[in-house]
Amino acid sequence: MKLQLALDRLTKDECFRIVEETKESIDIIEVGTGVIKEYGMAIVREMRNRYPDHVILADMKTCDAGRHEALQVFEAGADIATVMAFSAGQTITDTLRIAHETEKQIMIDLLEVHEKEKVAALEKLGVRLVSLHIGKDKQTEGAFDTELFSLIKEFDFEVAVAGGVNLDSLPSILQERPDIIIAGSAITGSEQPKETAVNMKKMMADYM
Repeated sequence: MKLQLALDRLTKDECFRIVEETKESIDIIEVGTGVIKEYGMAIVREMRNRYPDHVILADMKTCDAGRHEALQVFEAGADIATVMAFSAGQTITDTLRIAHETEKQIMIDLLEVHEKEKVAALEKLGVRLVSLHIGKDKQTEGAFDTELFSLIKEFDFEVAVAGGVNLDSLPSILQERPDIIIAGSAITGSEQPKETAVNMKKMMADYM
């Protein structure tokens, strides 16, 4: 089980400060969508150069021009790129093809997907890594709902969990044994990011 740090709604300096503080506990550094929109591929390249031993995920949320965006982000040094589940099948297969050719990965974001038929269609396209994701706006309605796991129970995916994950909600999520725990503001908004990341990793260790 891996811990992914999501860097969103932060300045460049804040991103690097928090990664530096938490680097011993995190496995995957996620350069968030807002950060990419602000700083472009340059911050992905810099993150890659500064942290060569970490997995770098670029949260592109690609929904079109899949081949171009996959090439763009992988050439910048990312190991994983995100693609929205509602994208056209061609977009998804194009990104998967580029990932295969470059020995990288695509994470399909299941944001607002509620039908198993859609998940089955993704599996048929060759998807192997998905994210059960509660969007930032919807998090105002409550903590991560573990009922979401029922969406992927019948499928053989590697599963990441994102959306309001914190030290309080983590125990119930861990019982489902996802492959990747994605934590954003629980760490980045903490007064002690290092301690929060360490505590999350300790909790995760009991389920590995």
